[in-house]
Amino acid sequence: MATPYQFQCDYIAGCTPQIMDALLRHNLTEVPGYCEDMFCKEAEAKIREACKCPDAGVFFFAGGTICNLSLISAVLRPWQGVLAAPSGHIAAHETGAIEATGHKVLEIDAVDGKLTAEAVRKALVSYRTNAERIFYVEPGLVYISNPTELGTLYSLAELKELSKVCREEGLFLYVDGARLAYALAAGDIKLEDYARLTDAFCIGGTKCGALCGEAVVFCGMHVPAHPIPRIKQHGALLAKGRLTGVQFEALFTDGLYFEIGRQAIETAQALRRVLHERGYQFFLETPTNQQFVILPNEDMARIREHASIEYWEKYDETHTVVRFCTSWATT
Repeated sequence: MATPYQFQCDYIAGCTPQIMDALLRHNLTEVPGYCEDMFCKEAEAKIREACKCPDAGVFFFAGGTICNLSLISAVLRPWQGVLAAPSGHIAAHETGAIEATGHKVLEIDAVDGKLTAEAVRKALVSYRTNAERIFYVEPGLVYISNPTELGTLYSLAELKELSKVCREEGLFLYVDGARLAYALAAGDIKLEDYARLTDAFCIGGTKCGALCGEAVVFCGMHVPAHPIPRIKQHGALLAKGRLTGVQFEALFTDGLYFEIGRQAIETAQALRRVLHERGYQFFLETPTNQQFVILPNEDMARIREHASIEYWEKYDETHTVVRFCTSWATT
């Protein structure tokens, strides 16, 4: 039997009522497959408008891991790898998916889950000054997620610094936005900033109110050759592409994507205030929908009788770090 309160993750619920209404309304409309339908085209147009990037390439993927895998393998040359934080999703939570394509994830120093421009430069210098670099993997892409896996946020200033070093050094900058709605609600980076400062970024649907699906925005002239065949080859292209089109058209109608992000942040901060008042310690200070709390082990067992929470890591012999995660559906 489910516990009364669900804080395990941000994709427990199905989808927003607006998306469900749209799916039912258009259910019997017959359209072409593989994202060639009118719903996908309208969703692409709305995303370009929201990003203030009329030339952007917008593509829909079935899910997050296959999205990251398809993009990174398309961008990198066979001998290149991707720089990421040790806690980055591709490094810690995707069962070696990137490595399975033949590309190594190169973990570098991070601060609270975030890469810095300094760490990226250091990694490049280390590679380029290595007399035996022909035996090593060349960094070709910088991967960050916003929010990070630790619930922290990149600021606009930090994104600008990363963008600067990547453009100066010829690195592709990709932002995994699986939880982008929550970053937009909690931080100072706008959609148009991602379009201006990155080479590509993902707009998450699965964790942000959709049944499934992600949208990738390639900025400027950075779309890899033959994108649809690449997506198809990796099994990321839905035959009923309408499913992603209808959902993302709904998400980008009347500001819904931004509103559901605010709902998650407001409820997370309300939860945070209560836990602070009760004297609990926080593992990290985070402004997003992921809150990491240090619980005495006996309290963790007691709380789990009433709320679904996620084990994160052991803190010491008597305490455990757990994650409380709100979503668009949290009341």
